[in-house]
Amino acid sequence: MTGTPGVASPQGPRRFRAAWLAPVLLGLLAAGPLHAQNAQAQKSDPALAPPGAQVTAPPSWQQGRSSAHERSTLHPFAPLLTGRPASELPLDKLKVPAGFKVEVWADGIPEARSLALGDKGTVFVSNRNLSDVYAVTDHGGKREVKKILSGLNAPNGVAFNKGTLYVAERDRITRYDGIEDRLDSPPPAKVVVDNLDPEKQPGHFWKFLAMGPDGKLYFNVGAPGNIVMPNYMQASLNRVDPNTGVVERVAQGVRNSVGFDWHPKTHEMYFTNHARDWIDDDNPNDTLHRLTRTGMNFGYPFCHQGDIADPEFGKHRSCAEFDKPFMKLGAHVAPLGLRFYSGGMFPAQYRDNMFIALHGSWNRSNKQGYSVMRVALDGKGGAKMTPFLEGFLTDAKADPPMWGRPVDVLVMRDGALLVSDDYNGVIYRVSYAR
Repeated sequence: MTGTPGVASPQGPRRFRAAWLAPVLLGLLAAGPLHAQNAQAQKSDPALAPPGAQVTAPPSWQQGRSSAHERSTLHPFAPLLTGRPASELPLDKLKVPAGFKVEVWADGIPEARSLALGDKGTVFVSNRNLSDVYAVTDHGGKREVKKILSGLNAPNGVAFNKGTLYVAERDRITRYDGIEDRLDSPPPAKVVVDNLDPEKQPGHFWKFLAMGPDGKLYFNVGAPGNIVMPNYMQASLNRVDPNTGVVERVAQGVRNSVGFDWHPKTHEMYFTNHARDWIDDDNPNDTLHRLTRTGMNFGYPFCHQGDIADPEFGKHRSCAEFDKPFMKLGAHVAPLGLRFYSGGMFPAQYRDNMFIALHGSWNRSNKQGYSVMRVALDGKGGAKMTPFLEGFLTDAKADPPMWGRPVDVLVMRDGALLVSDDYNGVIYRVSYAR
């Protein structure tokens, strides 16, 4: 490849190196003191062990379990990768506030994850475990689902801006210019930035993607395990200039954020974050954060929810060193997509409120989450969270405890709210008509 590292090169894809050089050197200098802390993690995660080491490990989601949890039967819940038709769903169990209505907007979208709205009304839908991107078009109330991209590597993140669809895969971000006019024959991908996963990390490798008010693409790089020492680029929020390919770190100490948006008036960034597993049923909380400056550090892996020191990594650190979360959302509720409501359909008091999709817990005896929550800001630095869409959770102690799992939310131009459900491969529409 020719050209300056971190800057667009006409001969090939953009790779970021220069922007990360200083953190790399710092990481190398810190490698010695971190060796002892990483040794315990290597016992649970073979990907963290040195070459040639003999490691017998349980599944990666068990990494970080203490001896008290060795006999635990708790486990994650896989989506129905074939999806389910709307006719098989118990929609009568769903609850919304008075005056609102919820219905299936589209089905037949296996593992429907992140949502993005095109200029001409096309809704783009991503995958995480699968490899496809879908487009949903509406023709006079009749919707058509098309698979437009396939063979991708965990294309969880999608964003749309000025005629271009951006897709965040495990290791790169690509763009598809003018795609809304070419849904049946999409243009070839153009690489915005690659080399985002040089170590082929385990753990939280999928990425959320959104266009910020500064015209840059924001994305997460999750931690490579439940509770491990991240390297210089993991457990962070970042942004890339889509025109130059230059990447900058925005925040660190973020275990795994899979949803963010900007306040319509203040333009401050808010994002969800998943706390670690395997402490106990009620700790730590998953969190909502507000980014008030670049370079903030929210504590992972040393501190969780702003006030709980990690049993291992936090032994010689203080939570006072790190920036605090904006709000605690509940233990193991798995907050994902987040959007501010900017539409005109809902009552006036909903304007500029946040909607947050809670995917739901697995690392808890009595499961919780599995809902869409409304967060109203009070203008004084505080906020109140109330349920908005409930009914997916059927039995908190059952296996599985739910029949659906919200992932992302999207405000449509008519003011309705779409909610994706990766468990069933379905998108719901919530409208107001009082």
